[in-house]
Amino acid sequence: MAILRSLTLSSLASCFLNTCSSKPDCGHAAHIVSNTRTTLATAVLALIPALPLQAQAQAVTETDTDYIDEDVPVINGCVLQPASDCAGADLSGQDLSNMDLEGINLSGANLDRAVLNHTRLKDANLEKASLQHAEMLRADLRYANLRMADFSHANMTAIDAYMAFSQVARYDNANLTAANFDFARVSKASFRHANLQAASFEMSWAVKTDMRDANLTGANLQEAKLSSSNFGNADMTATRKHFANFLDINMKDCTGCPVDW
Repeated sequence: MAILRSLTLSSLASCFLNTCSSKPDCGHAAHIVSNTRTTLATAVLALIPALPLQAQAQAVTETDTDYIDEDVPVINGCVLQPASDCAGADLSGQDLSNMDLEGINLSGANLDRAVLNHTRLKDANLEKASLQHAEMLRADLRYANLRMADFSHANMTAIDAYMAFSQVARYDNANLTAANFDFARVSKASFRHANLQAASFEMSWAVKTDMRDANLTGANLQEAKLSSSNFGNADMTATRKHFANFLDINMKDCTGCPVDW
């Protein structure tokens, strides 16, 4: 290391660029680098402690800034980009609409009243996150982990939650008009007083869901597994029920429920 520091930065770099004017310096530097299998970048970093403080700061700054995208927004420590780790972040009330947040970790995060219209959250982790009163028009939630998340009073019109994992999630009083839950897992989720007009749960696993007072007018429940669910006072007018499983469900005061199932 003492020998490396005795070399100048310019002579070492010149050796690798084949522009060295001093053959002894070049030969000496090449011999050291060859014997230690050190790359040019490692050798330069080894020289930094021998440089003046100002030069050290400049070298480190120039290295670090190559990997920072200044266009990516950062809110309360959360870097808003795909696959980012924002577990427990406070993003309440923030406008995150139209962003690509595929694969982001927002488990336990606070997104109450956040705006997520048209936001891409495919494969995102929203487990135990709170999104009460959030605006999520046409949000992409395909394959997302929504377990135990709270979407109470959220506007989720036309969201795509295809094959999402939403067990024990809460959608009470949410607007889920035309939402897509096809092939999703929503067992033990709560949809009390939710607006599910024209929503689709085809082939979904929805055992023990709470659909009391929900509006399912024109919804698609074809081949859904709904056993032991509660549809008390729900409205199933014009709902597609072909091959759905209604074993042991509560249909008290339900409109349009298959009471003869």
